[in-house]
Amino acid sequence: MSEDVKLREQQYVDPRPPETFTRYHEQVRRGEANFVYEAVRLTLTPYMLLVLRNRQIGVENVPGSGPLILAPNHFSFMDHFLVGCFIRRRVHFMAKSQLFKSPADLIYRYGGVYPVMRGARDEEAFTTTEAILARDGTICMYCEGGRSRTGKVAEKARPGIGRIALESGAPVVPVAVVGSSKVRNWKRLQFPRVTVQYGEPMIWEQTDDPTREQQQAVADAILDQIRGMYDGIQRDGRKAVKRRYREQRHSGGPAVA
Repeated sequence: MSEDVKLREQQYVDPRPPETFTRYHEQVRRGEANFVYEAVRLTLTPYMLLVLRNRQIGVENVPGSGPLILAPNHFSFMDHFLVGCFIRRRVHFMAKSQLFKSPADLIYRYGGVYPVMRGARDEEAFTTTEAILARDGTICMYCEGGRSRTGKVAEKARPGIGRIALESGAPVVPVAVVGSSKVRNWKRLQFPRVTVQYGEPMIWEQTDDPTREQQQAVADAILDQIRGMYDGIQRDGRKAVKRRYREQRHSGGPAVA
C-alpha cells in the first residue's frame, strides 16, 4: 500500500442531460453567493487554520475589486476552500458536474458553485463564467482541468482557462497550493501542513475570438508560474519562501518566491 491514502477513480463522463444543470447556472448568473457561502467559510476555516495549518504567502497580490480569475493547482476537494480562506471576496468555483447531487447540490447552488460537464465542450459553463466576470466577480478555475492523480503539478495545462483570460481580459492570479494532496490522510491521523502562495496578477490583452493555440499558450504560461511557486515551496520550505518574499517586496523588487 502506498504511503498516502489512494484517491477514487475519476468519473469523466456525466450521463445526465445538460438541462439537469440549468438551475445552477441560472442561480449563479443572477448574482453573488448568499449566506451559505459565509456559513461554509465560517465552518471550515478553523479546521483549515488549526488542523491543516493553512498559511498564506502573497495574499496582497489578489486585487480587491474588479473581475478576477484565481488559478490554483489541484490535488484535493479542499483546494477551493484553502484558496478562498484568506480572501475577503466571495469566490465562485467551477466544479465537475458529477458533484451536483443531493444533498450537497443545495450548498453548491447557493454557495456560488457552478458545474462544468467534462469531456464535452460545455458552453454553459463558459457563459456563466463570463457573467460572473462581467459583474466584477471572482472565479476559481484549475489549469489542469481535474485533480492531479500523481501528487505532482501537471506538465500541461488545459486551454479553457486561456480562453477565459483572453476573452474577458480579466487578471489571472496564479496560486500554488502545497500539501493538499495529503488532506485525506486524516484517516490515518496524519494531517499535512498546507501552504497557499498567490502570485502576481497576469493580464493579457482582451481577444474576442482567440485561437486554440493562443488559448493553450496562455494556459501554459499560467501553469508555469504555478509550478515555479510550488517547486520553490517544496524545495526551500514555507518559512524561507515567505522570508524571501517579504525581503523582495521591501526592496521594491518583484514579489516572487
